[in-house]
Amino acid sequence: MTRTGLRLSRPLYEGLPWIYVAAGLAALAGSYVCPWRTLSLTIGVLGFLGVLAGVVVLLRRRDYRELRSQYGDAPLKDLDKDS
Repeated sequence: MTRTGLRLSRPLYEGLPWIYVAAGLAALAGSYVCPWRTLSLTIGVLGFLGVLAGVVVLLRRRDYRELRSQYGDAPLKDLDKDS
């Protein structure tokens, strides 16, 4: 089986959550200085969602890597068989 999908380079993949956070913070700052209320609210909500998405991805990656290090990348035993 070969994968045919596009892949991101490792530095870009690792930096993606920080890009989300930075873009979210920039949107929040932009919403603060925007003179139109509706546009400001929209940009603020999108900025908040960007920051939230970045933090969620960072925490999920950390937990996944910690779990993998605890198991040592070993395959799990078949739990249905009693020995």
